[in-house]
Amino acid sequence: MPMTDALTFLKTRRSRPAKIMTGPVPGKEALEALLVVAARTPDHGKLEPWRFIVLEQAALRRLGVLTRSMAEAAGPEVVDADKTSHQFETGTLAVVVVESPKHCVKFPEIEQTYSAGAVCLSLLNGALASGWAANWLSGWASHNPEFCTQGLHLKPHERVAGIIHIGTGPAQMPDRPRPDVAALTQWICE
Repeated sequence: MPMTDALTFLKTRRSRPAKIMTGPVPGKEALEALLVVAARTPDHGKLEPWRFIVLEQAALRRLGVLTRSMAEAAGPEVVDADKTSHQFETGTLAVVVVESPKHCVKFPEIEQTYSAGAVCLSLLNGALASGWAANWLSGWASHNPEFCTQGLHLKPHERVAGIIHIGTGPAQMPDRPRPDVAALTQWICE
């Protein structure tokens, strides 16, 4: 039986920019419910090749200081310190989805990467469907080994799949240009 409300949501969903989010943010119970939604995602082999790090405001500010320091040391020719640190310096709540691949001969690691990306999208859509503002970001810092080990304490085999900011934002956002699906689709009939 078609779930028309879900299809309408998916056809019209729109992220809210993290830079304009404010409080309130979901409480622990509400956030845990969103994490349950996020974990209900395709996972070939049931490996659970991802985990969550919840960043509350004090942790975001600490990461903002670290990110700014690292970006300034790297120099403006590498990264814009203001832009890369902004999500941490002004954020209210974020969930880092960590890709944490498991050794498995049967299922290739790339499928585990895809699963971590699916978790990001499920968390984003779950937050939006629950009435929260949400935005999936990554950025320079999330791909920087020093930030990942010093700031997030990731293990050497782990990496950031995405940082999902969740808070309060405008109820409506203007739509943006969407892909021309017909131009991107190839049909093979024989």
